Amino acid sequence: MNGMSVDLDDLKRRMDGAIGVLKTELSGLRTGRASASMLEPVQVQAYGTHMPLNQVATVSVPEARMITVQVWDRGMAQAVEKAIRESSLGLNPVVEGQVMRIPIPELNAERRKELIKVAHKYAEAARVAVRHVRRDGMESIKKSDLSEDEQRAQSDKVQKLTDDKIAELDSIVSQKEQEITQI
Repeated sequence: MNGMSVDLDDLKRRMDGAIGVLKTELSGLRTGRASASMLEPVQVQAYGTHMPLNQVATVSVPEARMITVQVWDRGMAQAVEKAIRESSLGLNPVVEGQVMRIPIPELNAERRKELIKVAHKYAEAARVAVRHVRRDGMESIKKSDLSEDEQRAQSDKVQKLTDDKIAELDSIVSQKEQEITQI
């Protein structure tokens, strides 16, 4: 083979990036158990700009159904409470000075179904991203000056990589689905 073959490592890295984004998005979905990553999407209006919650406070999980947020600057407590309440997480912090206790309510059946739909939406976006990478790989193979047999062999490798990554995505989502549905 000459140097015009498709870079499978680059395609794999880009597909793994899509899987990484999916994992990050899924970690923010509530499963009924408290997790510090649940608050990652929360942005606080602080010092004239929007900042991630973890840059103005310490988030910890002392027990399975409770998250505590220790605000570093007492003056930021109200802004942090407002940001948590206004997030789409449906959480109500109880403020005690610089510490907020956030009880994690039980998930009802309807909320579980909604979370599963959101997880599937995230997964579909990741599948589309993987397929775009596959398309880019296939186009670079067609543009190369490889023989037809070599092009077919490269295309098969790209397709196998794509199939493996889609299977990995499906596995991750089904795991999250089981996590959400278990009571």
